[in-house]
Amino acid sequence: MKSVRPMSLLVALVPIIALIAMLAADVVWFGEDSSYGSNQMALLIAALIAGGIGVTRGTKWEEMREAIASSIGQATEAILILLLIGALAGTWLLAGIIPAFIHYGLLILQPGIFLFAACVVCAVLSLATGSSWGTVGTVGVALIGIGTALGLEEGWIAGAIISGAYFGDKLSPLSDTTNLAPAVAGTDLITHIKYMTITTIPSFVIALIVFLIVGFGGSASTIVEAGFADGFGDAVRGVFNIHPGLFIAPVAVLVMIARKVPAAPALFIGVLLGALTAVIFQPDVIKMVAGEDLSFAAAAYVASMKAMAVDTAYVTNNVLADNLLKAGGMNGMMNTIWLIICAMTFGAVLQAAGMLKRITAALISGVNSVFGLIGRTVGTCIAFNILASDQYIAIVVPGKMFKDAFDEEGLAPENLSRTLEDAGTVTSVLIPWNTCGVAQSGILGVATLAYAPYCIFNWVSPLMSLLVAGLGYKLKYKDDAGQ
Repeated sequence: MKSVRPMSLLVALVPIIALIAMLAADVVWFGEDSSYGSNQMALLIAALIAGGIGVTRGTKWEEMREAIASSIGQATEAILILLLIGALAGTWLLAGIIPAFIHYGLLILQPGIFLFAACVVCAVLSLATGSSWGTVGTVGVALIGIGTALGLEEGWIAGAIISGAYFGDKLSPLSDTTNLAPAVAGTDLITHIKYMTITTIPSFVIALIVFLIVGFGGSASTIVEAGFADGFGDAVRGVFNIHPGLFIAPVAVLVMIARKVPAAPALFIGVLLGALTAVIFQPDVIKMVAGEDLSFAAAAYVASMKAMAVDTAYVTNNVLADNLLKAGGMNGMMNTIWLIICAMTFGAVLQAAGMLKRITAALISGVNSVFGLIGRTVGTCIAFNILASDQYIAIVVPGKMFKDAFDEEGLAPENLSRTLEDAGTVTSVLIPWNTCGVAQSGILGVATLAYAPYCIFNWVSPLMSLLVAGLGYKLKYKDDAGQ
């Protein structure tokens, strides 16, 4: 039986270098279409390279196959949620819910305060529900439509939405990552959240200031013509019956999530409520989507199924309204799911072949100070988000790796749990092939590289963690904690 031989760092980096080169080529030659096939193939080719190296060094194919199956299995719930979000967008558009959000938003919000307001709204909602994905998939989708109608750049809009959603997710006691980080580090949830405010709140304040400056400075917007909102509203009202009763379905979904109903069942109920709302309030739209020659009962079934599963679009007398009033249903999420499967395959092969272990060993060697320890933890979390393509791996593996090192330095475990969240949770959405980056890009319809530069909170958080460590501010030691 052939044994697995020690691996050099250069060999471990070969698949990473190959992937980066191919992704760069995809951006140059495919542009915005790179996530529609070429990035997926790049991930699979890089996985093949990693697997080939692993086999030549003694790793069995069966080990890699099992790792791939396990990795994709861990993403099953995320894939289901993405499918349901696609169906939700379809039925909520059919019901006029998304058009109503856009219509009322145009009446209330102005370009100058929009980015600030969008960030705050998403932060409050995510804090209450504990779900950044749920926030982005519901209110975030509507805010993209409102912001676009106001003339704002999609990258800035998505950046504000994601910044707020991840702030709330990070501090919410209902969030899975907020519960995972202290469990890995060895502290309790409430202590973790309290200690995390030291870096999280200043990071959020900085993000809000930037969004205010950009909003009022006009850097993210174009000039909105007089009467624009009225023209858009007239176009929407020409197709849909717009009134406050349409918000029953989204309120019901948010209540379910806030009451800890699992995301998948809550979203599925939201899909069905959207279809029911369409049947009750939008009979003309039902007929338009299904066809005039069907009975209303048959038309309701056909239109609902179309909205859930495939592309639907509506024609008005307003070009921008036509661009916004479209949804892809579950089918619109298939490319995103394809990318997630390829990304999880790549990460699994790297792990099975021992490459992740070798790379992280190099990252943690030579640590001789508290700042160096926290800096390496931040770097390792980010590296795992890049290499393993999964947010949870970027929290769990570095947490296990550095737990003893934090203990040896006499640091209380909440230092580690805070660092895991500052770097592991929030940077995942900035990576185009990470499951979070892929998901949010697919949900919002904005390429990861298009919104990533504007996710101010997500960039500032790991930097704030390093700043606090460098200043020695609020570094809690076990003696201080009475441990």
